[in-house]
Amino acid sequence: MINNSCYDAFPFRVPQPLRPFVRQGGNTLGMPGTHAFIDDNASISSIRSVQPSADTLSKLVKRLRALTNTLLPLEVAPADINDPTGRVITPHVVSAYIAAAGDFVEALPYCLLRARHEFLLEANHNPADYGENLGRAVACEMLARKIVHQSPRDRLTAMLATRFRHRQPDGDIELSSALETAIDTHCAVFLSSSECQDVVNCLWNGQLVQRNNENHDIDYVPYESLQEHTFWAHLNSSRLAVPRYQNFFRVVIWLFFLVVYSQAVREPLDKVDPSHRHLDGWEVVLYVMSLAFTLEDMQKIYKLLHFASYRAFGYWNFVSFVTDTLLVTAFILRIISLASHNALSDSTRLRSFQILSYVSPLIWYIGTMQICVARMLQESGIFFALLSILSIGFLQGLYALDAADGQIESTGEVVNLMVQALLQSPNYDKFSASPAGLILYYFWNVVTAIVLLNVLISLFSSAYSDVVDDAEAQYLAFFAGKTVSMIRAPDVYVYPAPFNVIEIFFIAPLEFFLSPSQYAKLNRMVMSVIFFIPITGVALYESTVGMQKYKWMAEFMDGSSSDFEAPEDLNPEVDGDDADKGLTISKVPYADLIKVFPNTHESSENNIVNEIHEVKAKLDTLMKMLEAKP
Repeated sequence: MINNSCYDAFPFRVPQPLRPFVRQGGNTLGMPGTHAFIDDNASISSIRSVQPSADTLSKLVKRLRALTNTLLPLEVAPADINDPTGRVITPHVVSAYIAAAGDFVEALPYCLLRARHEFLLEANHNPADYGENLGRAVACEMLARKIVHQSPRDRLTAMLATRFRHRQPDGDIELSSALETAIDTHCAVFLSSSECQDVVNCLWNGQLVQRNNENHDIDYVPYESLQEHTFWAHLNSSRLAVPRYQNFFRVVIWLFFLVVYSQAVREPLDKVDPSHRHLDGWEVVLYVMSLAFTLEDMQKIYKLLHFASYRAFGYWNFVSFVTDTLLVTAFILRIISLASHNALSDSTRLRSFQILSYVSPLIWYIGTMQICVARMLQESGIFFALLSILSIGFLQGLYALDAADGQIESTGEVVNLMVQALLQSPNYDKFSASPAGLILYYFWNVVTAIVLLNVLISLFSSAYSDVVDDAEAQYLAFFAGKTVSMIRAPDVYVYPAPFNVIEIFFIAPLEFFLSPSQYAKLNRMVMSVIFFIPITGVALYESTVGMQKYKWMAEFMDGSSSDFEAPEDLNPEVDGDDADKGLTISKVPYADLIKVFPNTHESSENNIVNEIHEVKAKLDTLMKMLEAKP
């Protein structure tokens, strides 16, 4: 049994109903000095108290996994584990995990999320133990959330945003934080906690900004200028890297891109010359912006693969890749049409505008039900896997039957007939001359229309239901992922597309010839000129409206806001005329008031068991007293 003094060994917030059981000045499990791990007076700017090596964290992850295996040796329903008052993740269990981390408590949430990921991998690779490992993974996530909830507010940034090194099974070192790991592995329960969202909001608003260190490492430190209320203090080109302003700027650019695209695709209709053999102004702007977006996406892919993990890629990265590919292909065909003559020029020009037309559904698809659609498309992988296997068999059979009568249709024609049948428009006349082929075509329609499409509908319905039932947590997890994705790849000077073309072709090459200070000065000067209007708008906003919104967050993060537990709040004293009249509020002390409150940190079953243990202990004492009498 873990002693309750575990809560005092670490300066974590202990829930009020448990505080009478906390022994002051005690150590945990006989480990001396563990109470000195986190300094209560540490500032939020002190990002790193301890930076363990990759091998040390790997050992801690293994220890946490062993603890979780002991905690859940059998399968337990995830709903029972996630129950805030459940009998699995009790305060004693949380204190045991805190004690298990030793001097690396700040890395504990990160290691628990790592352990969760490994349990999920085992669950997927070992179906026989899927339920057991799934429950252990859920327990790790819930423990990480509860430990963060009990941590001091001024240490949240250190626990969530500090990037730790972890050794992969293949020996590679991966650098990520607890927040990034939760986003990559979609820990919606962890990301929906108020503590995580507080840090995410600080990143979104720019209260926490990047500080790039050696080896492409990143710290998040407070933006000191937020403490000043002057316009000039906020007139800084680096503020354009803040996710909130970066998002607004990119939306404006994207709306302009939509206008340019709409004009470019209609240009052939407006020209008197049907061949349209020259690039007009709208096409030039379109392809320049397309080049900028493509270069930006390529740079992002490289940085995420080099500095983060493949798990950082999601559905929208795939959509961006497809969009960029179509735009580049359309541009190449357009250049070929301009460089060639006669039939080749006309055909490539036609193909260029046809491919450019395919881009329209992708670029106008701006976030309508993003979470639901992305989840549905992930679930549709099972459907397309079954469809691809069956379609190969039916395609081979239909082609063979078609060839048996000596009249061979092209493979493309057979594929077209099968796709039409899948889309509920079968053409039975094509196989009317072949009864065997017609029967096989009937089977294809039955399998796709009755079996596969109903499977797809069921998968979509299940995915939609899962998202809607947990809509708040899913949205908060999506918002955290959106925020971190904008600042995750290390980038000192942010040039949003299409202005990144200026950086790539005109600024970046000068880095090899200038000193770091000269290169920084050049970038600040160029950015101040190019982004003068948005930078001025940001400075006006932050020096007026924004400061009122940032005040409460700053007070919360530095621990200066009221936590409703100050003595003057618990037992307030009356003053003034009311005091002269002898009136008072605190006739009954606060400690006496809460004695009748139920312990909501444990389930009713645990409370009953605890009461039984107390009665048993008293009965044992009584029996010993009776036996001691002569």
